[in-house]
Amino acid sequence: MEDLLQQTLDSAASESALTPTGAADGMVFLLIAALGLLMALVYVPIRLFLTLTARSRRLRLLQRIRKLREDLGQPLAPES
Repeated sequence: MEDLLQQTLDSAASESALTPTGAADGMVFLLIAALGLLMALVYVPIRLFLTLTARSRRLRLLQRIRKLREDLGQPLAPES
C-alpha cells in the first residue's frame, strides 16, 4: 500500500513539475494573480477617492440646504 502511494506521489511530482504544461500552468497562474493584484491596487484608491469626494459633496449640499432653510425661516429685511 505504501509502495503504491509513494509511486503515485513520485509519478505525479515528476510529471507535473518537469513537463512544459506544468510550467505553463504556473506562469498562467502567476500572470492572473499579478493582474488581479494590479487591478486591486488601482481599484482601491480610486474607490476610496470617489467615496470620500461623494461624502464631501453630500455634506456641502446638506450644509447649503440648511443655510437656505434658515434664510427662508427669517423674515425678509425691509428695503429702504
